[in-house]
Amino acid sequence: MAHDLVCWKCGQALAALSLPLRRLDVCPGCRSELHVCKLCVDYDRSVAKHCREPTAEEVRDKEHANFCDHYKPRAGAYLPPNTASVEQARAELEKLFGK
Repeated sequence: MAHDLVCWKCGQALAALSLPLRRLDVCPGCRSELHVCKLCVDYDRSVAKHCREPTAEEVRDKEHANFCDHYKPRAGAYLPPNTASVEQARAELEKLFGK
């Protein structure tokens, strides 16, 4: 079944996996677990416990597989790292200390 999900950690397409994702499914690229809060539609860092589902039990580790019954994977969960700011900081350090 084709869908537009990508891994929350590396951004690799998950179209080869069938839905619903199983608790033990992992990313074919980075081997990260996929039944995790960071790939769920209810994951939101701006709310209490980082979850918009009021009846969900708190899951402390948002990056490892859990047993949450409210889990629904969301497209767009991958946020690429901000490499521009890292490169800028590295360039400033090289100017300061030389290379």
